[in-house]
Amino acid sequence: MPPPLKTGATTEMRLDSADSQVERAHIEALDTALHREWALGRNIVLTWVPCKSGIDILVIPHYVLSEYISTPDYDTDSSESESVIQGVISGPKKSDRAQLKYLSKLLGCKALRIDLPFTPGVEISNRMVESIVKRYGISYSKDRAVTLFDIVGFTLLSPLYQVTQLNSLAYSINSAYSKMMNNKVYVNFARTTTGDGFYIWNRDRSIEANVNLYHFMHLILADNAVARKKSGTNTTPLLRAGFHVGGHYEFYQSEGLSPTIYSYIVGDVTIELARMVDNALPGQILVGDFLVPVHDSEDSTIFRLTTVDFIDHTQETLSSLNGLELSGEKIDSISCYLTGEKMNNGEFTVHKYMIVDKHFKGRNVYNAKINIYRKDAEPLYLGLQSGELDEFNAVSANFIAPTA
Repeated sequence: MPPPLKTGATTEMRLDSADSQVERAHIEALDTALHREWALGRNIVLTWVPCKSGIDILVIPHYVLSEYISTPDYDTDSSESESVIQGVISGPKKSDRAQLKYLSKLLGCKALRIDLPFTPGVEISNRMVESIVKRYGISYSKDRAVTLFDIVGFTLLSPLYQVTQLNSLAYSINSAYSKMMNNKVYVNFARTTTGDGFYIWNRDRSIEANVNLYHFMHLILADNAVARKKSGTNTTPLLRAGFHVGGHYEFYQSEGLSPTIYSYIVGDVTIELARMVDNALPGQILVGDFLVPVHDSEDSTIFRLTTVDFIDHTQETLSSLNGLELSGEKIDSISCYLTGEKMNNGEFTVHKYMIVDKHFKGRNVYNAKINIYRKDAEPLYLGLQSGELDEFNAVSANFIAPTA
């Protein structure tokens, strides 16, 4: 039997909301049954369907998905197979019987009935069941914003200074989160360590969630900058940072003999960020070249914002951070932009840089600046200006003219 679930650890799963011993017993019964089928991580739960006094689940060995992609049917290539799988795991785990039957046939696995002392959606909400089932599977997000903070020179530090700098960065993250919450700007954030920094993403998925994550990055860097001015040698990290939007898989690693309640991500967006930041200078902020989907509420269509459009949209929403305090001083205003050159009419172009990673793969990036003006304190200038990029290892730079 697995150990009891931890309570109150994430926004997604707050078992302290189960206000009776009966409900708690139901939840533990579900977790015990799923843990048995999970088989110490050999299997994953792909989908589930509620039924009276139980659920039907499709449990498959974790390698089945990759085998399906690598050995597709004669009329399906590997990219199409991967697209099918991503479509399955990108949505909720809760499904219907038609989908369950289809996936069972597709993957050659039979659905399994789990008898429970409750009926999902009656005694226990489907949302609670979904949050527990999710820990035993994997998910895919196609367009998720992620930011990466990397500590410059981390491997050259002694272990004591390494842990001190990681703690300092973790504090800046928590401090920025608290400030945003106090200003009613919500980021349902998750993070995972890279060893010398953190990936951070917003569990919520929308253009607003992506914008709020960019604001969150602002405040983390600002808190770090203030701390660096006050701290001694090697106690507060010098950072370089990246922001990108892309696809990734999300999973829950094993902790002892049970899956942890904290998720991890891996995929295109994390790989791109790592390669971007590898090329970044100390103190630099790089933003990837992406197209982020936006839903038009008027006609339900979807259009995509370029990186330049996204940063412009982000600048328009910065007023939500006015009034926040940094080191006891209130923020008057914030300016965030992508650097370029000033034209004769006073407007600025934007530089799009091409960088090449250690695998000789090229990618486009933008250099970002964030200026924070406070009431009775010196401004905070985060990132590097174009004139400070002489040592930036870019193979080319294109100019993007401002749009009318």
